[in-house]
Amino acid sequence: MWPDAIETQRLLEQVERADPCAVDELWERHRPALRRMIDARLDRTLGRRVDASDVVQDVLLRASQRLGDYLRDPRMPFHLWLRQIARDHVIDAHRRHRGADKRSLDRERPAVAFADRSSFELAADLRDPALTPAAEALRDELRKRFREAIDLLDDADREIILLRHFEQLANGEAAQVLGLSEAATGMRHLRALRRLRGILGEAPSLC
Repeated sequence: MWPDAIETQRLLEQVERADPCAVDELWERHRPALRRMIDARLDRTLGRRVDASDVVQDVLLRASQRLGDYLRDPRMPFHLWLRQIARDHVIDAHRRHRGADKRSLDRERPAVAFADRSSFELAADLRDPALTPAAEALRDELRKRFREAIDLLDDADREIILLRHFEQLANGEAAQVLGLSEAATGMRHLRALRRLRGILGEAPSLC
């Protein structure tokens, strides 16, 4: 999901040499992944009131203001630093809107928080251009079941599933995001997968 780390490092080195084109390319390369990460964490009720594109712009503005600090002390990979800023913005957006109009938002809340296909690509491994019509219909049904199942997980399980399968972070990267050891993160991931499988039951084969 996130851009190639080697290319990102090359751009960061160019940014340090005061190359303005490299700064623009750095943000544009990360914009799609940032948008998907934000989409996955804005529930549908808030999504009707908050444009994810506006959140992306706010995140990139804040990141550009802090980029010098990051370059002086890059304590984590760039994409993890950027997504941390994005996560804080999403949390702030939820707090502002729920605090200002909690009852109105709650009345609008649907049964499934991740019902927008664009915000849920966890079942991306089910995509196959050679699928038969019957298999494609089955894939769509499985995607729907995934969307419904993910909303039934608690916050910790949902987050580790999104980190590992949606954002495609390695276990070590997810550990950095969560502030856990790699062993603890691996166990949380395993438990979340077991709970997700328990909700879904035995998924039919695409073969």
